[in-house]
Amino acid sequence: MVETISPRSGTAFTLDRGQTLTVIDPEGRQVADLLAYSRADTREVISSGRTLDYASRLYLTTGDRLYSNRSTVMLDIIADDVGRHDFLLTPCSKETFAIIYGDADPHRGCFGNLVAALAPYGIEPDAIPVAFNCFMNVPIDGSTGAFTVEPPLSRAGDTVTFRAEMDLIIGLTACSALQSNGGAFKPIQYRID
Repeated sequence: MVETISPRSGTAFTLDRGQTLTVIDPEGRQVADLLAYSRADTREVISSGRTLDYASRLYLTTGDRLYSNRSTVMLDIIADDVGRHDFLLTPCSKETFAIIYGDADPHRGCFGNLVAALAPYGIEPDAIPVAFNCFMNVPIDGSTGAFTVEPPLSRAGDTVTFRAEMDLIIGLTACSALQSNGGAFKPIQYRID
């Protein structure tokens, strides 16, 4: 069954080892922040640093593995229609909108949405790391290291599918940052098989 995450919101759920999670961009050009925690010990969490270190590249896709802070494989990417995701930038927050956009009354962002969604699992705000940002397009200048946030390359119906390699708690959002989503807020869908 396909579940829908409303624009600028988030959810959390469990994923059993061996199950697959397919993240769907139903309308195109919408980012989804994904977090993973071990159900056995939520101090074990998805790690951008370890994953990128072991992959030796910034753009992860089919065949790549997402590691925890303890160097354990949490998720395998088993299918990917887009091939461009971000694993460098932190979930957007009230502070993001105040600092980058100058918003006087900022939205709580993906960070706030993840805090609310993960609270029932006992996960506190300081335990939220850099997310795997499905469909987020962050080109990097190889000579200077400068980066920009561009509209996602995903089109309506594009997906990325992960297989769980341990029992997990997943946090997932429909990203709240205009810059990340080509200037419009759209839903994200997901399916567990």
